[in-house]
Amino acid sequence: MKTNKDRCEVILAGSGGQGLVVSGIMLAEAAILEGKNVVQTVSYGIATRGGFSMAEVIIDKEEIIFQQVQKADIVLTLTEEAMEKFQSFADSGTSIIYDSTLLEERRGSNICGYPFTDMAGKLGHVGMANIIALGFMAQKAKMIGTDSLEKVIQERFSGNVMEMNLKALQAGVNLAL
Repeated sequence: MKTNKDRCEVILAGSGGQGLVVSGIMLAEAAILEGKNVVQTVSYGIATRGGFSMAEVIIDKEEIIFQQVQKADIVLTLTEEAMEKFQSFADSGTSIIYDSTLLEERRGSNICGYPFTDMAGKLGHVGMANIIALGFMAQKAKMIGTDSLEKVIQERFSGNVMEMNLKALQAGVNLAL
């Protein structure tokens, strides 16, 4: 996985309801806290819950002219449909990360699976798989500091939900170490 670049282009793809749009927004907010320039866009099918859903995030130290990902550095896929759509990106050097709990095992250069949903279930809620994946990507790619993501979680959530999301974030960070 590419690390410590001035510019990082990320695609989060899966199914509506998996929290990918929220993850994209949180990633963008964390980068803004660090003084970086950010563009975040979303795309989803007619049926938001269950249909194809995708968030794109571009983080750059310089001004961002074009608002869509042109050469993804990292793609997170949480469904077979998303994997089929983006798997070929690995051939050009893009890191493809997939949820090995939900998808068939893949092998190849630049393709790695991690049990995000299984880990989330063990933490108490499978709906936190997106936060685990976000923590993993942030730590592994060094695109933003995980402390910035912690601040975003603390501002966005409260009480038990905040605590659960902070634990999920830390689980993803630990997985990347």
